[in-house]
Amino acid sequence: MAQLTFGRAVPGTVRTGGHWQLRWDGCAVMGILNVTPDSFSDGGQHATLERALQQARRMLDAGALMLDIGGESTRPGAEPVDAATELDRVLPLLRALTGSGAVLSVDTLKPEVADACLRAGAHLINDVSGLRDPQMRRVCAEHGAAACIMHMQGEPRTMQRSPHYRDVVGEVALYLHTQAQLARADGVPGVLLDPGLGFGKTQAHNLALLRGLRQLSHGPDPLLVGASRKRFIGTLGGEPQADRRDAGSLAAHLYAARQGAAIVRVHDVPGHVQALRVQAALMGEP
Repeated sequence: MAQLTFGRAVPGTVRTGGHWQLRWDGCAVMGILNVTPDSFSDGGQHATLERALQQARRMLDAGALMLDIGGESTRPGAEPVDAATELDRVLPLLRALTGSGAVLSVDTLKPEVADACLRAGAHLINDVSGLRDPQMRRVCAEHGAAACIMHMQGEPRTMQRSPHYRDVVGEVALYLHTQAQLARADGVPGVLLDPGLGFGKTQAHNLALLRGLRQLSHGPDPLLVGASRKRFIGTLGGEPQADRRDAGSLAAHLYAARQGAAIVRVHDVPGHVQALRVQAALMGEP
């Protein structure tokens, strides 16, 4: 059983001492909900509040454990946006979903955005910069929010310019474990660990990380894997169009689940929930 610790009550959590535990069996699904005009796969599709809410409800009805709301694209080469723009995109949806019974994650690398979103009802911060900024760790600690620590070499604008590692699995594992220790030392109650497929990695690096997922485990911290519709899936499967890569994404995520991933971050929630349930049954899991 996987679990994630929060410092305050979150939908579905059980209080244990002074903390709350969110627990689940097998590999759960986090639904991607981008409210951006320029994300690589679904940019602009959920630009209005009504359309974003409809998609959120579809994902939750299909069995998503969490929703991950993003207001700034982190695709390779993406230009950053200011905090005000990001908040204008995210806060209306977040407020509309507060009280829905969903566990709400916000995908941001700005502490000021994280702070405003946690005040508005978010439960989890998904930081693609891996909590490098001490202020982000302080914000999460102050709100009792868990955080997803992702590995990224460089920044979105430059990360795919000749990424290089001596030992990609070892280096990513060391980074994730170090950042998890820093987060806990600063009072962050719980963390997810994400190897950051496609974030400063070549196809060979991505494959090595998937094959080496068990080496990335760090005590009780659950592993999150996000391969959904990424370029390396298209390269492997021969599909240049991002929104037609769900089958390849599903293959990668089923493999990740067998290697110990506790959550997969996906665009296609219904397909993944169904496939993961079937795989669990075939493997004799609860």
